[in-house]
Amino acid sequence: MLNKRRWLAAGAALAVVGGGIAVAQTATAGPAPRTCPTLKVSKGWYGENRAKLQKMIDEHGVCSGSDGARPVATFDWDNTVVKNDVSDATLAWALRHDKLLQPKSWQATNKWLTEDAHRALTKTCGTSVPAGRPLPTSRNTACTDEILDVYQDAKTSTGKTAFVGEWNHRRTVPEYVWITQLFAGHSPATLTSYAKQARAENLKAPLGTEQTVGTHKMAGYVRYYVQQKDLIRTLKAAGFNVYIVSASSEPIVRAWAPGVGIDRDHVIGIRNLVSDGRLTTGVQGCGDVKDAHGEVLTYMDGKRCWINQEIYGVKGAKAWQQQDRAHRVTFAAGDAETDVTFVRDATAGRLAINRNKAELMCRAYDNSDRRWLVNPMFIEPKKRKTDPYPCSTTGYTKPDGTLAPVHRPDGSVIPDQQDTVY
Repeated sequence: MLNKRRWLAAGAALAVVGGGIAVAQTATAGPAPRTCPTLKVSKGWYGENRAKLQKMIDEHGVCSGSDGARPVATFDWDNTVVKNDVSDATLAWALRHDKLLQPKSWQATNKWLTEDAHRALTKTCGTSVPAGRPLPTSRNTACTDEILDVYQDAKTSTGKTAFVGEWNHRRTVPEYVWITQLFAGHSPATLTSYAKQARAENLKAPLGTEQTVGTHKMAGYVRYYVQQKDLIRTLKAAGFNVYIVSASSEPIVRAWAPGVGIDRDHVIGIRNLVSDGRLTTGVQGCGDVKDAHGEVLTYMDGKRCWINQEIYGVKGAKAWQQQDRAHRVTFAAGDAETDVTFVRDATAGRLAINRNKAELMCRAYDNSDRRWLVNPMFIEPKKRKTDPYPCSTTGYTKPDGTLAPVHRPDGSVIPDQQDTVY
């Protein structure tokens, strides 16, 4: 209708002459050309990736002429939109500034934490600080080291297993749950404020900075990928509804997301239960999994569940299933196994940032439906993986944690893949 009105206004002027209507012809012009949102950043994109992304945006965004539902794009966060991990950055800052609170019992922080880990943490962190009061981790190096050993290695400082029991390995990881549970006792807003302070510190630090936390060396800088910031900007301008879906704590990601134009309502992360305004060690469930202790996170198959539930309104057990094309995202981007399920659900474009993660790279390099793009990390890219990805044997993680071949949607096995984009 708008183009028709424009055409009539430009093509003719009406005048009343002698009781009749005469049409005075003027120069005519067709509809004004559309201005399609365009990617601005070219550096860092491998091969034809930028051109293919632009084509996807043109075909599914405002320039497509479609009057259907808005297309959806979903991005993982850590090492997909930013270089390095914002949960790690926040934990490091909190440990250096005495922001973790003494739990009533370390055993109670996580359902899978072993007795060995409980004893090690109790011994090194002590019992003199009352429950709910800050631990002096900036000074108590042994306590800080024990916390980081349990989180980073799933082992105590003496090498004993820190987590044990049964869990669905395509839905959760005990260490990922535990890092969120360490912030129990704080309000979500307080955790976001800690993340903002860690953000300022890590953005200011030069590329390549390492920091010492306890005696551990950790990355001391984070950077937004300018390429992904540009991509998100362009997608939004083209009418896409853009979400962040992260396996980090949601209050932490909310501190970072505005840097790429994403508001709090478009961030989906690990959601700890809140009681009396404070975070607890409980975690929200998804689909037919009730709120409990972190049995399902925004991790691997859990990301699909949360996308289906929060974006498309799919409830119950059905949220774990791949939906019809009208209820799936148009574009998705990720960098690791934690992202593989939701990225493969995308109907038009799938971007894999190459961090040498087996299942994701098996599917991306196989590219059986020609929807995958592989790009090296934009900052400090990984070197080429010299051995093929073991797609035909051990590239897939089963729910019980055992490894198996990676299968295509038609059931055939993906052959081993060479690493060619690095």
